[in-house]
Amino acid sequence: MKIHIVLDNIRSVFNVGSIFRSADGAGSVEKIYLCGITSDIDNPKLDKTALGATEMVDSEHYDTTEEALEELKKRNIPIYSVELTDDAENFQTIKYPNELAIVFGHEKNGVDESVLLHSDKRIMVPMRGKKESLNVANCASIILYELTRE
Repeated sequence: MKIHIVLDNIRSVFNVGSIFRSADGAGSVEKIYLCGITSDIDNPKLDKTALGATEMVDSEHYDTTEEALEELKKRNIPIYSVELTDDAENFQTIKYPNELAIVFGHEKNGVDESVLLHSDKRIMVPMRGKKESLNVANCASIILYELTRE
């Protein structure tokens, strides 16, 4: 499996670092697309949580998420956004393609509506408690390990 991670305006450098670490741990991540306000890897705070994983996983910064999605669309890579929408499917019940991009959104605002329009599918992690969502880095870890489960 080949996984591309798209980070749509993630505001916390520590969440970005944690996602790098989970991406390396899960394996199969081809590239992390750092979009909009998402920190680039040159931020010294990022390595506090990434612990060197930025050197293990390829990444590139894009001014907008739409630019990253255009690149993925040109390569015919399906785009799945993680967002709580009416049509979002439980991430554990989906048959995933051999290559895909997973979009994770802003901690408070989620995946931008314009990004959702470019998505081929919307997926979500079911919440069994009282809170509506998980921290974005925790969500990314759960989904990455599900995708790479044998």
